[in-house]
Amino acid sequence: MNNQLAVNLPGLSLKNPIMPSSGSVYYGLDDVYEVERLGALVTKTTTLDERTGNPQPWIVNTSAGILNSVGLANPGVNKVIKEFLPKIAKKYSNLPVMTSIAGETVQDYVRLTEYFDAIDTVSAIEVNLSCPNVDRGGMEFGVSAESASEVITAMRQATKKPIYAKMSPNVTDIKPIVKAVELAGADGLVLINTLVGMNLDLAKRAPSLVRGIGGLSGTAIHPIAVRFVYEAAQTVDIPIIGVGGVTQVDDALELMMAGASAVQVGSAIATNPTVMTDIIAALPKALDKYGFTDVTEVTRTFKKS
Repeated sequence: MNNQLAVNLPGLSLKNPIMPSSGSVYYGLDDVYEVERLGALVTKTTTLDERTGNPQPWIVNTSAGILNSVGLANPGVNKVIKEFLPKIAKKYSNLPVMTSIAGETVQDYVRLTEYFDAIDTVSAIEVNLSCPNVDRGGMEFGVSAESASEVITAMRQATKKPIYAKMSPNVTDIKPIVKAVELAGADGLVLINTLVGMNLDLAKRAPSLVRGIGGLSGTAIHPIAVRFVYEAAQTVDIPIIGVGGVTQVDDALELMMAGASAVQVGSAIATNPTVMTDIIAALPKALDKYGFTDVTEVTRTFKKS
């Protein structure tokens, strides 16, 4: 392990600070992503029952980034536990695994937490409070301090595993929400999920996505992610995992300088499957360039003029 790149977070002993965002590598079993070289694996968001997702198309490329409306398509918790997690454990025996979960009710989140609490190979739980592509659950829990706190409080009673709350940027003020999540017992935050957007098909005079709206990701949202990570870092003491528009090493360091301790990579993987390992390889030289001895020194070093 390169100690220069190592990061220790609640439940996650990372050999480097880079990991995929939930869904970007599905359950991480494809060799093309070189998952074994990452700091951790974050799985596809899992729900209690199998979900086929929203009607196709799921993805629309826009000039500003990718607009997606997958709708949390996944095989359901029973299949994940019986089929996917054993394969992950066998393939990556020394890799921290964070399972992402989403529910339609608070009780759904509790039941999912109980399922994964019993799995020794699950290092931490990422709770999706921010998906914009479903009618029930997801983002509706993450846009108010009260509802977000209710979910985390209930989950905290169901597990001793670290809980990371993935928050929505589709709010006016993130500060009271992340503070409520911290007080409710979350061990960390993940910021940000996608922004709600829309794309129109001019010829059809209709939205390109069946639901109309979708979640915008890509380089256009990176400055927004930096802002949210910074604001959250000024508000809470728990660690933050930054995500949003990361395509190169400087993007990752920018999120860390704003307050993140580790970084997730998402939509860039679709066009460059090795982007995460490219960033890891570039980190030592980048740390030297900006005057840091190791990667942990970067976190929260933003100097406000």
